[in-house]
Amino acid sequence: MQAWVKPSVRRLYWKQKTWRNGLRSLSPAGWLLVVLLLLLTVFMLLPLVYIFNHAFKPLHELLLFPPTFIVRDPTFGNFIELLSMTKSTFVPVSRYVFNSVVVTGLTTIGMVATGALCAYPLSKHPFPGAKLIFGTIVISLLFVSEILAIPRYVIVQSLGIMNTFWGHILPLLALPVGVFLLKQFMDQIPNELLEAAKIDGANEARIFVQIVLPVVSPAMATVTILAFQTAWSNVETSNLFMQDDSMKTLPFYLSTLNSNLANLVARQGAVAVGSLIMFLPSLLIFLIYQRKVIATMVHSGIK
Repeated sequence: MQAWVKPSVRRLYWKQKTWRNGLRSLSPAGWLLVVLLLLLTVFMLLPLVYIFNHAFKPLHELLLFPPTFIVRDPTFGNFIELLSMTKSTFVPVSRYVFNSVVVTGLTTIGMVATGALCAYPLSKHPFPGAKLIFGTIVISLLFVSEILAIPRYVIVQSLGIMNTFWGHILPLLALPVGVFLLKQFMDQIPNELLEAAKIDGANEARIFVQIVLPVVSPAMATVTILAFQTAWSNVETSNLFMQDDSMKTLPFYLSTLNSNLANLVARQGAVAVGSLIMFLPSLLIFLIYQRKVIATMVHSGIK
């Protein structure tokens, strides 16, 4: 290509050329695999298509059985219904949104930081009982959160953080799967690399921030997604620790839209829009970090 063409355009051209050459060189078995993967991709996209179309369905389509994937008569009435309902609430919906944004942001940061700070000494500074602690963390993955409801309530009440943002954040800071993923990635970092950094005069904090964290960034991205989904969709802290409605979050408010049998039918449109609102942030976070997530799946690291 000509020298005056922008580098980004040249890269795009060569990628397209490589892609075409790769398709031409495929064997029949390769083409069959491509077709199967395309069909699998379409199948996995069906829930996304359904949840987006569901939010625009009028009431008579929402109650159809069997349900349809594609909306036949799209309408914005469900969004208008949800907005009209929020105007009549004692606590404005903007307060619920504000609480969710603050709690989700701080909790996600706290989960990732706590997981990294816990995984680093378990991986690179083993101490007596480290294997026992890590085994306990792995075993905790087997338990559901409901069995911790009573101990969490007793601890939160004894700390005096009911009806505060701390009551939302502190019970969720421990993310065992995050510690597990980060430790597995940190185990791949050669100890010789850290020893060389110490010889060059780097202290422990600098090694952790400038060497360890960049290497485990794929795992941190995955932990960020898991932490965001956990904090964003959490209803437990609002139900158990918040008696003041002004301290509750958006998921709690949306869960009250179909709280009785009458609303279960009449408010199906608002519920569908609420489900879409809860789903969109998680989808955006995943799209932002998707490359890092793929790197985590293939268990990449320093070779």
